[in-house]
Amino acid sequence: MNRELRRLTQKDEKRQRKERVKRQPRQKKERVGIRQFLREVRQELSRVAWPSRRELFTFTVVVLITTTALTLIVFGLDVIFKILVLDLIRELG
Repeated sequence: MNRELRRLTQKDEKRQRKERVKRQPRQKKERVGIRQFLREVRQELSRVAWPSRRELFTFTVVVLITTTALTLIVFGLDVIFKILVLDLIRELG
């Protein structure tokens, strides 16, 4: 058996394995009760690395400054393009 035929055979076997896996029906997961759900949520939230008050303040200021700067940039570009388009229309009309 040459290499090319062997590779094609291997690819075909992999494809067939994937199809077999896809054909298997999924098992329904049982839902948990509301108490267990809330307990698990609380447990996950205790693992979260919450920022300190100082970090939170710093991040908030950075977000506000960045948002303001980007808003001003977009506003400036909008005004400039509006002026350019209106001038172009006046020249053509």
